[in-house]
Amino acid sequence: MAMWNPWRGCKKCSDGCLHCYIHKGDSKRNVNTNEIVKTKDFGKPIEKLKNGNYKMKSGIVYLCFSTDFLIEEADEWRNDCWKMIKERQDCTFLFLTKRIDRFMKCIPDDWNDGYDNVVVCCTIENQKNVDYKLSIFKDLPIKHKCITAQPLLDKIDIEKYLDNIELVVVGGESDINARLFDYEWILDIREQCIRKNVDFEFRQCGTYTIKDGKQYKIQTKDLCKQAKLANIDYKSNRKITI
Repeated sequence: MAMWNPWRGCKKCSDGCLHCYIHKGDSKRNVNTNEIVKTKDFGKPIEKLKNGNYKMKSGIVYLCFSTDFLIEEADEWRNDCWKMIKERQDCTFLFLTKRIDRFMKCIPDDWNDGYDNVVVCCTIENQKNVDYKLSIFKDLPIKHKCITAQPLLDKIDIEKYLDNIELVVVGGESDINARLFDYEWILDIREQCIRKNVDFEFRQCGTYTIKDGKQYKIQTKDLCKQAKLANIDYKSNRKITI
């Protein structure tokens, strides 16, 4: 598993961005998150050792996890990234995006029905963005699709958008000012995934989690642990990419 951030910086564009951990971390370091710049790792996938082997190992590559691969300010750099992705067929590149409505403007000329080694994850947080973003996502020519509902801010109905989805990941918000997260929302999404035979993963609780009518405050270090202890992940019988 590798990380590749060819650029850094991002701009808030969705309801889930309110307490973004990237902006929060940059603020502590006096870094302007709204400035999108190329990083020293831009060419990381094709860098080679003296023996000619790639420095970056084969496997899953998490792409732009500290920014957005489809952000407008990176339009002039993205084609070079697509070329590197195409060269590294031994790697599976996965990126999350809050800008799925820009997807068709950002693909390479030879995309056709998608690259085999690219997984696109559309992020949503409430029903408004479910109906807007997933209505676009469902018709896009992408071979491997997943959905991330994190931070989940409301009860959502995604079942009609689950055709051809390989995985749904769900989690709450982590911040001292985090919005409430209800465990019942998680169970409801899980049932939707089971009915459509889609893999489901409960990634983390929220800092303020409601379960069985009682509100809990959970330390950040325990959010993922508590989600794992719930033991409600669902694995379908389908073969998935990630």
